[in-house]
Amino acid sequence: MRHLLLAATAFAGIAVATAAHAQPAPLAADTPSRTPSGATFTAPKAWSLAIAGPAAVIAAPEGDTRIVLVDVGPAPDARAAAAAAWKAYRPEAPARPVKLVSPGPARNGWEERQTVSYETSPNEKAAVQSIALRKGTAWTVFLIDGSDATIEKRLGAVALIAQSLRPAGYARESFAGMTAHPMDAARVEALRAFVAQSIAELGVPGAGIAIVDHGRVVYEGGVGVKQLGRPDPVDAHTEFMIASNTKGMSTLLLAQLVDEGKLNWDDPVTKVYPAFRLGSAATTKKVLIRHLVCACTGLPRKDLDWVFKTTRTTPASTTFDQLAQTEPTSGFGEVFQYNNLMASAAGYIGGHLVHPEMEIGAAYDAAMQEKVFGPLGMRETIFPIPAAQAGDYARPYGMDLDGKPSLIAMDYNYLVGPYRPAGGAWSTAHDMIRYVENELSGGIAPGGKRMVSEKNLLRRRAPNVPIGESATYGMGLEVDTTWGVPVVHHGGSMFGYKSDWVALPDAQVGAVILTNADEGQALLRPFMRRLLEILYDGKEEAAGDVASAAKRQKAELAAERPRLAVPPAHSPAAALAARYSNADLGTLSVRHEGAGVIFDNGTWSTHMASRRNDDGTLSFIAIDPGIIGSEFVVGGAAGKPTLTTRDGQHEYVFVGAR
Repeated sequence: MRHLLLAATAFAGIAVATAAHAQPAPLAADTPSRTPSGATFTAPKAWSLAIAGPAAVIAAPEGDTRIVLVDVGPAPDARAAAAAAWKAYRPEAPARPVKLVSPGPARNGWEERQTVSYETSPNEKAAVQSIALRKGTAWTVFLIDGSDATIEKRLGAVALIAQSLRPAGYARESFAGMTAHPMDAARVEALRAFVAQSIAELGVPGAGIAIVDHGRVVYEGGVGVKQLGRPDPVDAHTEFMIASNTKGMSTLLLAQLVDEGKLNWDDPVTKVYPAFRLGSAATTKKVLIRHLVCACTGLPRKDLDWVFKTTRTTPASTTFDQLAQTEPTSGFGEVFQYNNLMASAAGYIGGHLVHPEMEIGAAYDAAMQEKVFGPLGMRETIFPIPAAQAGDYARPYGMDLDGKPSLIAMDYNYLVGPYRPAGGAWSTAHDMIRYVENELSGGIAPGGKRMVSEKNLLRRRAPNVPIGESATYGMGLEVDTTWGVPVVHHGGSMFGYKSDWVALPDAQVGAVILTNADEGQALLRPFMRRLLEILYDGKEEAAGDVASAAKRQKAELAAERPRLAVPPAHSPAAALAARYSNADLGTLSVRHEGAGVIFDNGTWSTHMASRRNDDGTLSFIAIDPGIIGSEFVVGGAAGKPTLTTRDGQHEYVFVGAR
């Protein structure tokens, strides 16, 4: 215990480390390691590692975040094991109230897995969680003790530790070298039935599905309905918003322009688009074309900027205005940081090179139709929301406070319009499988005509930065080798729409899943896993993953609901100013409807609840589906009321005026 306490003082800031117990030097590379009991894991490059007593303490470069792996040994249950781990790691710290203990499926050699979530107050900006893992009678506990900002910035490294943590002697399942089964009628039905069962468990109204095997589309259709309360089924031609799947399509446009000699991947962006700027001249100079959609430049997400400031008339040029005010928070190639503005710029620059005479938004739209959607036969893939809504489209849904699927206002999805190369396209299962087929064929469009060179199509898959243990991000594409065979894919997430496509080059099989509910996110990874199970006779894990996710979603809502006052508590609601403003995000109006409170930014609005936090502060919480959970902390500055909202690495203070 004494040695563990010394490790805790070095990493947790409980006391100043002495020379004899100084923080270890940063690791020069990802380093395979073991806990004292022999469980294996990989410690990330640039982090530091100390083994002390029953624990491995892995500290982030910022010094404010630690992942601690504690070998607890026997314990009555997961909750007790987690409590023992915190006591061993920080014996002097008071125990946090447990918010929820949620079971997960046993995976990676562990016989039991339970996640313990704790109550934190928003002003702490703290990330605190335990994952208790049991093998036999012994528990190993994965502790997260850090800051929201660092966890968001270094999520890929945290995933590396978590995904690589296995009991001693465990060998990973691998399909490497195996021959995939053909997707015959029985296997197609197995995948379709899995999706049907999964959407029922998760509360997703409908899903579009398509499958291709060796250049032949063996299934395209759907399960469930386009709109709750109506019988119209989802089919192969039902439109869904495909969100960030648009990114890989935008880089397909760039790949064609490289083929044509209009740009090179290693060109400075300013060479082909001189108006491009980031926050400083030095940063701007470093950015090459291949950096625009690599998630590797160190630029953090700034999604709240466009969520709050965008209207239906915001021009496409706002992408470049916002980038000019953005600086990296980590080094080039250091960590995975997903930034939608950079991907948006990539598409607009490509469109500009095709149609320099046009406004950049119109140029992009035209270029995508001429060079991507048209050649691939994707006649149902479009950008304007009104055009999608005019035909066969799936309505977007999300859970309300009581766990019931509820319609999400389309207002939220209009927000991506000015940034559409990063996530604004609508498509169908029928069209998306043609995109996947092109990935499998190496750039040969349906009909046999080459649309892009194999070299530049594949260049989009080249690893730029790791996402976790076995996945890397290329240019709008991910390559995942978790199961021993390469899986090329990318997901998409907008309000009420979650999707993914999967290409398995070794098997020459691909598939698409499009869903019309936020809860569809929990189906995407299991869909990939189920496809592999069917092809390679893998362990049947996907159904358990979905069942676990469905239970967790319901449990999380049930745990949070008693803390929310709906309508909001009277006194704090009455004390709200009529209008708040923030220099970066704009204005926020407050409306009272009876006892209810509505926050309105002019483009979207949401009903609010109130919650008293553990530190005595009070928050207003958005409760409308889609934006549910968005939080504003009540405060004051210079005699004026304030509301503070945050994302992982930014804080925005709205100042009130009466």
